[in-house]
Formats: sequence, C-alpha cells, structure tokens
Amino acid sequence: MAQSEQEILAGLAEIVNEETGLDPAEVQSDKSFTDDLDIDSLSMMTIVVNAEEKFGVRIPDDEVKNLTTVGDAVSFIANNQG
Repeated sequence: MAQSEQEILAGLAEIVNEETGLDPAEVQSDKSFTDDLDIDSLSMMTIVVNAEEKFGVRIPDDEVKNLTTVGDAVSFIANNQG
C-alpha cells in the first residue's frame, strides 16, 4: 500500500535522524539537505539506500542530485512507490 507524503516525510525524518542525529522535527519539506540540514554526500547516499529499503523504491544515482530538499525526496518517493 502506498504511503502518504506525511508518512514518507516521517519515515525520512527517522532515517535522517538515525544517520545524522538530527532531531526529526528539523526534517521538514522546505529544508535543503545540504544547506539547512548540513548533510554531506556520504550521509546522503546512506539516507538514499535506507529510504530505498524502507519505501521499496529505486532512486537512481543521477536522480539523487535533483533531490535537493526534503520535499523533493518525499515527492520522488511518493511518485515511485510500487
């Protein structure tokens, strides 16, 4: 069953929290992964892999660079769920 964008955001916030220690409340749709959340490329790749597993989606490497904000990632996952 496809998850809502709110559920995806909450799940993504958990993943970011596990990887970086950031408070899940900080992970909001309008936040930039690099500028606002200070997530480096290595952490971002781990977050992507964990998100792929959690949500059952495939996020191609060439798409990752387009996912600059949390909202971009949530939308991508929502639109690509099985």
